[in-house]
Amino acid sequence: MSIFVNKDTKVIYQGLTGSQGRFHGLRNRAYGTQVVAGTNPKKAGTDVEGVPIYATVGEAVEATGATASCIFIPAAGVASAVMEAAEGGVEFIVVITEGVPMHDEARFYNELKQRYPNVQLLGPNCPGIITPGECNIGITPGEIALGGGPVGIVSRSGTLTYQALHEMTSRGIGQTTCVGIGGDPINGTNFIDCLAAFEKDPATKAIAMMGEIGGTDEQEAAEFVKQHMTKPVVGFIAGQTAPPGRRMGHAGAIISGSSGTAQEKLEAFAAAGMGVAKRPIDFVELIQARL
Repeated sequence: MSIFVNKDTKVIYQGLTGSQGRFHGLRNRAYGTQVVAGTNPKKAGTDVEGVPIYATVGEAVEATGATASCIFIPAAGVASAVMEAAEGGVEFIVVITEGVPMHDEARFYNELKQRYPNVQLLGPNCPGIITPGECNIGITPGEIALGGGPVGIVSRSGTLTYQALHEMTSRGIGQTTCVGIGGDPINGTNFIDCLAAFEKDPATKAIAMMGEIGGTDEQEAAEFVKQHMTKPVVGFIAGQTAPPGRRMGHAGAIISGSSGTAQEKLEAFAAAGMGVAKRPIDFVELIQARL
């Protein structure tokens, strides 16, 4: 089992004709993902190594039956690309692009909620999602993932996601689905969305959750774990040595006053009964103990 995507998911790549979209789209196809179309209004009727290019997402959905889209559009065009995907009938939208203006994120996030409440948005500024052995949408290296479960992973940090995947895979611990939710202040899918989905997935027996400084998402997730989760959750917070008031890496990774500190988040994890990892490598031992 898995959450959000599986072997039957058909994906459109908005930006497949660009260098980054082409590189990762074809890598995803080689992994086994059903990459069924790309879009570019100026190159409709052509193809990228056998993947047909359509003028719009709507046309691609009608021709292929795709239900997911992956966006590699430059930041200035992401807002219109997201809405085109939703209007075209896509149910799951993954935005890889970094540097999307916060006002754009707020606008299309709220417009999706109002007009297309059944559409799931992942990102922006995220590595994407992988259900190992079945479907990989985005930039996560499929080579470091191991299918079959029983661990689900959700993370704000892309590179730490890769480390968690590699550490578990190297110890023979498989994953059901790994979700990179992204590090921007406004993201379409949050920790709670993923925790709730993993709770319902019978193949997921434990969850690794990787947070970072800034905001209150991790504290809210810890409260959700305390009230609603029956499966063990292990958490880690990146940025434990970051100086207050300075943004570290991600747009959302900034401590404001006493809010959003690593210590505050770690205390919330402990209070919720979660396992607390001091380092990403600690996930392996903590997960094994709880399994």
